[in-house]
Amino acid sequence: MVTGTVDKSSTVPVIIYKTSTVTGTIDILSLQMIRLYLHCLNILHGGSSLKKVFSYLKPYYFRMAIGLMIKVLGTFMDLGLPWVLAFIIDDIVPLNRIDLILWWGLVMILLSIGARTFNILANRMASKVSRDTTEILRHDLFQKILSLSGRQLNYFTIPSLEARMTTDTYNIHHMIGMMQRIGIRAPIMLIGGIVITSTLEPVLTLILVGVLPFLAIIVMIITKKGIPLYTKLQETSDKMVKVVRENITGVRVIKALSKNAYEKDRFKKVNQEVVDKELTAGTMMAITNPTMNLLLNIGLTLVIVVGAFRVNSGASEPGKIVAFLSYFMIMLHAVMAITRIFVVFSRASASAIRIEEVLDIKEDLEVKHIDSVTSDYHIEFNNVSFSYDKEPCIIDVSFLIKKGESLGIIGSTGSGKTTLIHLLMRFYDINNGNIRINGVDIRSLDKQLLRKKFGVAFQNDVLFADSIYENINLGRNITEEEAIKATIDSQAASFIEEYDEKLDFELTIKGSNLSGGQKQRLLIARAFAGNPEILILDDSSSALDFKTDAMLRKAIRTNHKETTSIIIAQRISSVMKLDHILVLEDGKQVGFGSHEELLESCNVYQEIYQSQFGQ
Repeated sequence: MVTGTVDKSSTVPVIIYKTSTVTGTIDILSLQMIRLYLHCLNILHGGSSLKKVFSYLKPYYFRMAIGLMIKVLGTFMDLGLPWVLAFIIDDIVPLNRIDLILWWGLVMILLSIGARTFNILANRMASKVSRDTTEILRHDLFQKILSLSGRQLNYFTIPSLEARMTTDTYNIHHMIGMMQRIGIRAPIMLIGGIVITSTLEPVLTLILVGVLPFLAIIVMIITKKGIPLYTKLQETSDKMVKVVRENITGVRVIKALSKNAYEKDRFKKVNQEVVDKELTAGTMMAITNPTMNLLLNIGLTLVIVVGAFRVNSGASEPGKIVAFLSYFMIMLHAVMAITRIFVVFSRASASAIRIEEVLDIKEDLEVKHIDSVTSDYHIEFNNVSFSYDKEPCIIDVSFLIKKGESLGIIGSTGSGKTTLIHLLMRFYDINNGNIRINGVDIRSLDKQLLRKKFGVAFQNDVLFADSIYENINLGRNITEEEAIKATIDSQAASFIEEYDEKLDFELTIKGSNLSGGQKQRLLIARAFAGNPEILILDDSSSALDFKTDAMLRKAIRTNHKETTSIIIAQRISSVMKLDHILVLEDGKQVGFGSHEELLESCNVYQEIYQSQFGQ
């Protein structure tokens, strides 16, 4: 009896199989063969480049071992066919026994049917292993991408991460499937063919064996050169995905500005770059086929010539020569299959490096043990400075906000308004200073617990192709009553009530069936839902008319008194009635106070006020 348990101590789930000595045993040797096989492939194809990917196969070692045994059995049946043919020609035909010829012909038919059946069964098992392994790999990769910090996202770029999630995981999927199908069958056909032919015709086998070292050298040299070429190809593909993504996102702007020709040329350049890289990599890997064909055909010619002389001299029999030629063709196909495996593995190795780069990247927003302090303030920025690269974009910003108070942030484009919010939510770690919530440094809080405190509507937020309710809910278990209340406060209820489906109204991708103002009100409703501890509206009312904006601000003051709110805006009218206003210029804090105080003391605020109100 076979039982299985899951080893939860491993990063990748590992199924440990136990066998009962009473009812039978599992071929443990076959499991060791799987490990040895993967180890050999890992060495041949870049050392550690596939090590992490192969670790995802551990839960399927048993299934792979069963598939291996079935594949081996089917392959041996294929190898037996030429041997039976030689036996019929040399030993049965001279006897003139039709019954024996028919009997051995039936054996060949049964071997052929058995070989096909076992190979199909093994291939199906291989497909399941490939499918399930890639599913887990994609899941872990997606989970890792979600945990990346803002700095890490900038490093990888979104188009590159999309390509790693799609193209690279497909290359791994293709490699795992081929590894179990052709990767097992082809070497057995090659080695088994050599062993059998050595018993039939040792002299001719020596000719074949003499060719094999040259083939191995060619494959190893070309594969070593191929992996870096495929890595460059994937990087160039990332650039193409980026261009396509930008064009699809900004298609309306492109059409409005009649930039179709410009964008076509831009895509043509990056597309040509991909073609050039693919041609270079493909040309390098394609050298293997004609070179191997040449060497094998030379070997085949020598076999035919030497075989003819041996038959003529009586040193060999016609049936053995026929069988040897059949085995030679089998081994020829096996060698060609092995070259295809090396091409696939070269591409997969390049993809594995890119995938592992994401999976292995260290967490740069780890929880740090920083002592808490007793504080009367809800949010504290103390001498906070930050830079994305070398140039600082936030310089020595300090302010204090009590619970339930409101803060407006205003300043010119690029002054650092949104960056402050990103730092508060710890998308990035600050360079200097500290940020505290209720006296607790945000770096000492778990990121998930920290971000649950916020309700946020970002400047360029996303609506999904789903119902209005699900766009508000986003898996947070928001009740329908809470969603309705949020739409009332955000002033979205007025247009939602016009739909027959109400909250069940289906939005298209990015909410393209809504106006700009409707989108913003719905995004603000999402931020209100769940009664957040801190409400952040990042320039999310820019598309609202003055009346709707005023009603929104009144709803915040009236219905969310216990919520600390931070509102980033371009219009002074959106922040002038808030408790505090922070004025930024080039990342520096140039003013902090109430509307009246800033009109008296802050030149930048005065300029903004005069430009908007003409006073």
